[in-house]
Amino acid sequence: MTSDTAARTAPEHHDSKLRQAITGPLLYLFILGDVLGAGIYALMGTLSKDVGGALWAPLVLALLLALLTAGSYAELVTKYPRAGGAAVFAERAYKVPLVSFLVGFSMLAAGVTSAAGLSLAFAGDYLGTFVDLPPVPTAIVFLALVACLNARGISDSLRSNVVMTVIEVSGLVIVIVVVAVMLGGGGGDVARVGAFPTDANPALATLSAAIVAYYSFVGFETSANVAEEVREPRRVYPKALFGALATAGVVYVLVGLASAIALPASELEDSSGPLLAVVSASGVPIPDWVFSLIALVAVANGALLTMIMASRVTYGMAEQRLLPALLAKVLPNRKTPWTAIVATTVVAMLLTLVGDVGTLAETVVLLLLFVFISTNVAVLVLRRDRVEHDHFRVWTFVPVLGVASCVLLLTQQSGQVWLYAGVLLLVGVVLYLVARLTGGRSSRGGRGRDGQGTQAG
Repeated sequence: MTSDTAARTAPEHHDSKLRQAITGPLLYLFILGDVLGAGIYALMGTLSKDVGGALWAPLVLALLLALLTAGSYAELVTKYPRAGGAAVFAERAYKVPLVSFLVGFSMLAAGVTSAAGLSLAFAGDYLGTFVDLPPVPTAIVFLALVACLNARGISDSLRSNVVMTVIEVSGLVIVIVVVAVMLGGGGGDVARVGAFPTDANPALATLSAAIVAYYSFVGFETSANVAEEVREPRRVYPKALFGALATAGVVYVLVGLASAIALPASELEDSSGPLLAVVSASGVPIPDWVFSLIALVAVANGALLTMIMASRVTYGMAEQRLLPALLAKVLPNRKTPWTAIVATTVVAMLLTLVGDVGTLAETVVLLLLFVFISTNVAVLVLRRDRVEHDHFRVWTFVPVLGVASCVLLLTQQSGQVWLYAGVLLLVGVVLYLVARLTGGRSSRGGRGRDGQGTQAG
């Protein structure tokens, strides 16, 4: 992987309306906080059903698969540092507005639905440890508070993310440390870390479990949607992206090893809170409410980062004329896309009324794989497009393998999930046609010759 030096360095944000407030460390913590989501707190029990105590194996494989697509994001983000992420890349590569819209719509469906699910999780059993409140109204209030923090500014949002990511990681560090103490006292069983189920083929079991483990690394793609607010993305973005994924991978593997050492696979499978069970089995006296609090922080952090992504995708698509220009308006002082924030928050609030978003969440993951395929192919298509600044360049075989890995993961989805995805894409087509009919003329009329939307005084 290299930096493309065929062109001279040029200003990277010469006409952006958004404030460039994201530094390298903030971006690293943004990505890390989004990848290290609440899912890891329940992941080990699911994985143990396939691989027994060899929990580290599918996590390593999933990390390698995620790094393939991350390489494509690193090249395209440093080449085109614009809000909108995968939708912008698709527009440049394929020149078909409907394809660009559906790629962006898939990201929006993923982000908004995930935020709705996270808000319901926040208002459920985790919060119930401390106070008994009705879930749906609490989830709606929670989303409103997330929107307010999002609207205050990207730097304020990411400073909050720094604190929440530290707390989130601390919970995983606690798991690792208490099991180390357990080992030091002569407890645990190290032999379990290499023990697959007796009736399982290790290679097939690892691949099957990697499908689940891969989902725990999803989240890195959201960073592409804040590229326009990153200082020196050419230099900063690849280091932050690969550094965050590597950190998450190391933490996941250590947590997997600790879980297998502390408890047999059968006990991990039976627990709805496997990491809490691991801490309890260690014998180290840590109150149960500590993990409830950490889980709340992890869920809140995931919701904040997801809504940042969803609002920036909406803003970027509006800038590219794929959505009405109204959604590209920014607050004059805060420089945040306020109409996009309001729109995505309202949709997330409506989704909380559905209640059960489990199947829809799986469908969203399928849609993200389509987004990843689009991005990997776009890297190859856009190699002929020259830009006036240096950028990161990934080895050609990486996006090719990235496409293959996404196709492999798609083959593991059920027919029901494919049906839901088809319905969502159909809804996307309808929304696209409505946007073209009702907003196309006003969007074109409100743009100057540079293609940027004009702002009302």
